[in-house]
Amino acid sequence: MEFIRVIDMIKEDFELPDRLVTASFNTLFTKSAHRWYIQLRQAHGHQSWTWWKTQIINKWANDAWRFKVETAFESAKFNADKDKALPWFCQKKTD
Repeated sequence: MEFIRVIDMIKEDFELPDRLVTASFNTLFTKSAHRWYIQLRQAHGHQSWTWWKTQIINKWANDAWRFKVETAFESAKFNADKDKALPWFCQKKTD
């Protein structure tokens, strides 16, 4: 996952401790990802970046998640008569 690769590179480049990396999740994650993060954080307390990386991969880098995203993408239809392009695109990007 690109998200994990980027965090790994930033962590390595700036020699960031796990606490700095994982502390950013509260503001980095939005919507369902934020709810997921809060639930895990409350249930398991502070954990290392390695632990969170495993949780992220288990949650979002699996066939069921890919199928859900692909299905949503394929069913999304832009209607030029009723939709404005930029807001429609931005909404689909965050769905």
